[in-house]
Amino acid sequence: MHAPSIWGILVVAVVVILLFGRGKISGMMGEVASGIKAFQKGMKDDDKPAERIQTSAEVEAREVDKSKDA
Repeated sequence: MHAPSIWGILVVAVVVILLFGRGKISGMMGEVASGIKAFQKGMKDDDKPAERIQTSAEVEAREVDKSKDA
């Protein structure tokens, strides 16, 4: 097998542009870029420590401790 020549690549590129149009290709690339940015932002948010959510048992235990101190 041989590698595609420059003419083969050009023919494929022309067919793709005719099928999708320049506007759709640039729109898809913009959507891909925004998806990548959102993914990177999500990865950064995962690095931040999450706030600890208190369970109802912990809240009740704290209230009991306060009533004993009073």
